[in-house]
Amino acid sequence: MTGGIRFLACSLIALSTAAAAQQAAPKTDESKAPAQDAPQDIVVTAVSRGQNLLKSAVSVSSLSADAIAQSAPRSTAELFRNIPGIRAEASGGEGNANISVRGLPVASGGAKFLQLQEDGLPVLEFGDITFGNADIFLRADTNIARIEAVRGGSASTFASNSPGGVINFLSKTGETQGGAVQAGIGLNYGEYRFDGDYGGKLSETVRFHVGGFYRQGEGPRRAGYDGNKGGQIKANITKEFTGGYLRLYGKYLNDRAIAYMPNPVRVTGTDADPHYTDLPGFSITQDTLHSRYDTRNVTLDGDNRPATHDLRDGQHPLVKAVGLEGKLDLGAGWTATERFRYADISGRFITNFPSAVDRADATAVALGGAGATARYFNGPQAGQAVPGDAYLARVVVFDVSLNSLNNITNDFRLNRSFQLGGGALDVTLGFYKSRQTINTDWLWTSTLLAVQGGGRAALVDVRNAAGTPVTENGYYAYSATYFGDCCRRSYRLHYNVNAPFASFSWNLNALTLDASLRYDFGNARGRIAGADLGGGRVGVQSFDINGDGTISAPETRVAVLPLGSAAPVHYNYDYLSYSFGVNYRLRDDLSVFGRYSRGARANADRLLFGPAVRTSDGGLADSSAAVDFVTQAEGGVKYRAGGIALYATGFYARTEEQNYEATQQRFLDRKYRSYGVELEGNVKRGIFQLSAGGTWTNAKITADPLTPAVVGNKPRRQADFTYQLAPELSWERVSLGASIVGTTDSYTQDANKLKLPGYTTVNAFVQVRPLERVQLSINANNLFDVKGFTEAEDATIPANGIVRARSINGRTVAAAVRLQF
Repeated sequence: MTGGIRFLACSLIALSTAAAAQQAAPKTDESKAPAQDAPQDIVVTAVSRGQNLLKSAVSVSSLSADAIAQSAPRSTAELFRNIPGIRAEASGGEGNANISVRGLPVASGGAKFLQLQEDGLPVLEFGDITFGNADIFLRADTNIARIEAVRGGSASTFASNSPGGVINFLSKTGETQGGAVQAGIGLNYGEYRFDGDYGGKLSETVRFHVGGFYRQGEGPRRAGYDGNKGGQIKANITKEFTGGYLRLYGKYLNDRAIAYMPNPVRVTGTDADPHYTDLPGFSITQDTLHSRYDTRNVTLDGDNRPATHDLRDGQHPLVKAVGLEGKLDLGAGWTATERFRYADISGRFITNFPSAVDRADATAVALGGAGATARYFNGPQAGQAVPGDAYLARVVVFDVSLNSLNNITNDFRLNRSFQLGGGALDVTLGFYKSRQTINTDWLWTSTLLAVQGGGRAALVDVRNAAGTPVTENGYYAYSATYFGDCCRRSYRLHYNVNAPFASFSWNLNALTLDASLRYDFGNARGRIAGADLGGGRVGVQSFDINGDGTISAPETRVAVLPLGSAAPVHYNYDYLSYSFGVNYRLRDDLSVFGRYSRGARANADRLLFGPAVRTSDGGLADSSAAVDFVTQAEGGVKYRAGGIALYATGFYARTEEQNYEATQQRFLDRKYRSYGVELEGNVKRGIFQLSAGGTWTNAKITADPLTPAVVGNKPRRQADFTYQLAPELSWERVSLGASIVGTTDSYTQDANKLKLPGYTTVNAFVQVRPLERVQLSINANNLFDVKGFTEAEDATIPANGIVRARSINGRTVAAAVRLQF
């Protein structure tokens, strides 16, 4: 780790030295000319309208389409690791990542305080819907022109429910005539992928772009079947006219990708100095608790009818979206901007989660009592005894039907500039409206699975000392019995969000002052059903699942939804957000800025099934529970000239958090404080280019009435320092480079006992262009095959030394050929 930090420090010093050299160089006539705004200097995310980077008091980073391809990502979350200030736990597969910014907590899952957008509108209104995280429904492909990330600042007032920041995927819209097709293959893992896109002009005033991808294969871990299968297509068409434009667009996403959960790993040493090693026959970086012998989940559906679901669906987003975007000159200096999108969203989330892992002999006794034995139910050893020193996982199958996460969103703005006090006052008035549906069913079961890699793990049955079956076909229960029979749930909810907002930005020569306000008001309506609502509701009963006329042991443990005693959800909320900023441009290439903001996030489904909402009438038992506030201060310096850019930002934030974590089955009510420094820079000199970034964060829990023992501790999984480096060499025919991402140690849980070791991972690429329109490439993700742990369920090393943890994927190498036309 020390070497990685030194490498980053030296890189930033080198950038600073290059900047100083650039400044000291004699000025030519060309250098005296007024600075012109390059496209990458214009910020369009979480601002009133496009602004010059050096004139705006915001912290923003951008990833170009080339930078995205060269970083060799295997998931969307892996892209975010290249953005300073963003903490993306990219270990869950294609989606389901935990994402945060600047020390704001990841108390449960998803991206609570950070919004993911496509073309300026949210993918989902809430980024942490349980088993419906926003990144599940977002794919990075060749349709992307660039990704912009705004941290803090104006994100509080130019988007709802995103006080920490916004990451915006901006699509190509046909400005450049032409396109490309690319075919790729995994060289040491199972993946075949095809990408293509094309755009250009249909006439002098009409342009279009269309593109997408399809892929199929086992994926970066050995599952024993094609775990990743599906694709996406996106298209848009733009009509330009005097004073504006109108754009129509559509998206169809139908994809399946394994959701990787924590896997078992042996931990020796102490909590403060742990050593993580693989279990026999199971690699923590290459394997997963999925298998060709475990592909079905038998359960009751949302109407309490027997159903069988395919575990190979994994994360299965099905998205059909249409939208429009337009800009119109209304006359008298007023401009109107309109963005609208309707997204029909559904699918499934289904995966294996280990509630406990132990030796086979100990597990058999735990489930069947003294003298119990375990035998393989299926696979090549079906019927044979499981060796006592083999390992078994008591698996809770997270089977969730995403019946509807439909989202309709509209953002309307009016803008005009006025002359005031010798300067220009830019005024924006707007109204935001969205409606988010959360219609899901949790249909969990409990199975017993051998811990074996290579996608060959078999289901296991247990018999007690008398030979009576305790399990059936690998099922211990048709409920989450391993979790105390919790979590058979049904949500039928609608969230309405309304937000008028206003922004005022005054510019006089080098000085820019801005202020913005946003008033969010909304409501939650619907009903929820579940045994863990309390009040004597039905939870577990006997049910003849297989219809054979007899009740087996697992069939005495069948979870049902108490549909006849659902509880209402019926409450309103409102909150005010504001942000004030100042930017002073010392020179054309140098500016300083400061900002103070207060934003908030309205809680959604994670607020339910707890004490905050009354089950009698659906109202709030605690009026403050509906909204969590974040206050932030930031200030920094920006330099950009002659192929060199340097940014440094100090930040301070206070955060409220009320949440529910499904795997730990606990409610949270906390306050946090974090402060730190972000550094970012890049330089380009001839054939060499280097981008570097680092974030130092000091975060702690400042209040917790439910668990006061953790007050003063560091939030779980929050590292002191994270960093990114991307060196590149490029000639006419050849380019090569790397993307280096690292983190220091953190703690698995808020108790601050067991540590997650720091790590550095290297992604590398080589591109060869033998012909003008042909490119051959090879890239490696996690080139040195390091173990990089992002989370663990256990707060301390268990007695048996088996910790359930998620690591980043091991080394994967892919090759591709690209044809441009």
